[in-house]
Amino acid sequence: MSLLRSMFEYKAWANEGLYQGLMAQCGKIAKEDEHAAMLILHHNYVVDDIFAANLQGQAHGILTTAPELTPPLEELFSAVRSIDRWYIDYVTDLDVAALREMMDFTFTDGKPGRMSREEMLGHVLGHGAYHRGEVGQLLTRLTGSSPRDTFTGYLHEIRPVHA
Repeated sequence: MSLLRSMFEYKAWANEGLYQGLMAQCGKIAKEDEHAAMLILHHNYVVDDIFAANLQGQAHGILTTAPELTPPLEELFSAVRSIDRWYIDYVTDLDVAALREMMDFTFTDGKPGRMSREEMLGHVLGHGAYHRGEVGQLLTRLTGSSPRDTFTGYLHEIRPVHA
């Protein structure tokens, strides 16, 4: 298994834990805190969606990465699961030449962009980790804990070592 595929599987695992953790707290935390978490998570999904289009050389038609309206949590969670699966499938068969290929695209501000596929994928991973951390910190502040979100935690769960 490639590191890139493993990292996107970890991303999906971490998203699963974070969304499950947030759903468990709905109704127990203040509405404004729930809304703040939803804005962050929706932004993260929108960026994932934009870069999925960029990676395919398609126009995304998205004008902002920070929409004010968010879908219901369950609907967003379903969309995140779907795009996480798409990324896992996408990276599975990429070769080095495809990863290095430079792609032209348009940022949401209308300015042109140019990145390699590998750089775009790295951005998606780093961006997602950053925003999961934001929501994790919010949950920790409000409830005293948050779901696990480390690559080593993921590997330990999927590959337990029995002594």
